[in-house]
Amino acid sequence: MVLHLRDMRIMDERLTRNIGIMAHIDAGKTTTTERILFYTGENHKIGEVDNGEATMDFLQQEQDRGITIASAATTCSWKGFQINIIDTPGHVDFTAEVERALRVLDGCIVVFSAVGGVEPQTETVWHQADTYKVPRIGFINKMDRMGANFYDVLPQIKQKFGANPVPVCIPVGAESSFLGVVNVMTMKYLTFDSTDQGKTVQENPIPEELLELASEWHEKLIDSVSAFSDEIMQLYFDGKEIPLDLIKATLKKATVSRTAFPIFVGSSLKDIGVQTLLDGIIDFLPSPSETPPVIGISVKTGEEVLVSHDLRKQPLALVFKIQVDPQVGPMDFVRVYNGTIKKGQMIMNISKKKRERVNRILRMHANRSEDLTELEAGDIGVIIGLKEAQTGDTIGSEGQQILLEKMHFPNPVISVAIEAATADDQEKLKGALAILSQEDPTFNYKDDEQTGQLIISGMGELHLDVIVTRLTKEMKIKAKVGNPQVTYRESVAKEASGSEIFSKVLAGKENSATVGMTVRPLPQGSGLKFTNAIRVKGGMPQEFYDAIENGVRNSFKGGIKFGYDCTDMEVVITEIGYNELTGTDFAFEAAAALCFDKVASLASPILMEPIMKVVVIVPSQYVGEVISSLTSRGGLVNSMESHTNGDQINAQAPLSKMFGYSTILRSATQGRGNFTIEFDHYSPKQ
Repeated sequence: MVLHLRDMRIMDERLTRNIGIMAHIDAGKTTTTERILFYTGENHKIGEVDNGEATMDFLQQEQDRGITIASAATTCSWKGFQINIIDTPGHVDFTAEVERALRVLDGCIVVFSAVGGVEPQTETVWHQADTYKVPRIGFINKMDRMGANFYDVLPQIKQKFGANPVPVCIPVGAESSFLGVVNVMTMKYLTFDSTDQGKTVQENPIPEELLELASEWHEKLIDSVSAFSDEIMQLYFDGKEIPLDLIKATLKKATVSRTAFPIFVGSSLKDIGVQTLLDGIIDFLPSPSETPPVIGISVKTGEEVLVSHDLRKQPLALVFKIQVDPQVGPMDFVRVYNGTIKKGQMIMNISKKKRERVNRILRMHANRSEDLTELEAGDIGVIIGLKEAQTGDTIGSEGQQILLEKMHFPNPVISVAIEAATADDQEKLKGALAILSQEDPTFNYKDDEQTGQLIISGMGELHLDVIVTRLTKEMKIKAKVGNPQVTYRESVAKEASGSEIFSKVLAGKENSATVGMTVRPLPQGSGLKFTNAIRVKGGMPQEFYDAIENGVRNSFKGGIKFGYDCTDMEVVITEIGYNELTGTDFAFEAAAALCFDKVASLASPILMEPIMKVVVIVPSQYVGEVISSLTSRGGLVNSMESHTNGDQINAQAPLSKMFGYSTILRSATQGRGNFTIEFDHYSPKQ
């Protein structure tokens, strides 16, 4: 049998893994990634987060603050496999970075703290991963820390996620006496040599005192995988030995179908357990060809199509992140789903209907890069030369136009006014803001028509603080910043209907159109809905229907009474008056906008404020003070949970009352409380 070169490349592609690392802030994601890069030979020394030397935290602010802000992409190899890794932020203000990474990954590692267990942001990223159907493996980290308990975390995973955790490794010891791990699949005791930073892994017989515990967890592992394999179940009942390869293949199949969640354990900081996690990436997470097809929309028919991984098809890729480099311009991070994208090739931006040239192709190693001649299906890389692309755009072939699913990002909820210190800096400021909004879909800016101020908006106080620091320190723009302000929304309290006629003579030609509509409120969290089932008898050009929708959607952005964006409302078109001699797209767009202003004003417009989900973790003796501090700010406590590291208070509170809460919490808990806050829904302002 002769294998052609193309077939060889398809086989090699199975040696690729596209993975992400995600968790709650400070669970050890970046530290784990640094160990992975060290053990795979990508780095010759380990960079630590605590001293600002982490390879993946290469932005100055990440080093200064000791947190991950932007998702960083890198590539390494392990036992002949190429692993493309995206290290994502844990802080809720940068959740968009997680969202766009998950959209293009084939699998991910969820890192848990053995002390904190399942923390609030872990729940957020888990649900995001559910949305994109991403297979996962778990790593319970920080076993060396005071209060670490591996066996407490497992029931939390089961209870909070409804997941099926299957421990592949169990810890030997805990806290200061954490010595290594037992692989209950191979029944070997693994220790990691501290003299070479854990590079040397020694396989030892399981000590006598651990044999009973290890055997118990081996039985549990076999019991778990036998649920997915009749062959394993039969071998088990017959008392025969179950081949290791069969256990691995069965557990991998269950992981890819998201019915099992393999769990590893260790301490990244103490160099214990990371190599077994690397083996888990290879053994249990899928290659691009082993993942289910993604959903696309045919531009020609408007129907859904399944995009399965195929090297032979026309090129198709998704832009999932943009980073603007001062020297080379926009760097478009892409995941290729079909075909091959080559350097120098003309490519179609299917979302923008524009053709652009691929000038360079790079593979990223965090802040370093290597030039490539092509990117194949299943690969992640960077394209330079696309001027029009935005996050979420599909690029591909003009002959086979398929739009990949659009990514959805939350709307900003907090704003500040910003003003350049000098007139010369004003244009520089707007240019810098344009770059930042191109990079970050959850950040935007606009001129306030009423005050004349320039307003920037983001996901939280930290998000805006990072943006402002980048403007002033990284981009060297002198600017003054106001106090944080809440970004409100507008909606309606009742249903109203009406119509509007637009008629105007422009350049000697009459432009006329009639539009009627009904505006009605929708339940909280529904967003905006536009419906038009009216079709003009005798036919009307499609661009006029599009103009009506544009008129309404632009009006949503302009608000009703207060100038804020609209939310939780529906517009239904009930009437269209069309004259083929005087009808124009301009007239229909204007008529729709005028009609919306008129009808929405009759529907009892209301101001909506952002209500935040607040999670506070404090030692139990401070629970009373914390509940009091929340209720005094209009907060509503929904539930409480007890954990080894303190009590967790789950509440909701209006954003307008939560500014500066970190100072209040520190004061009330002697610095021992911490909290996360993220947008939950909009509610009528009280």
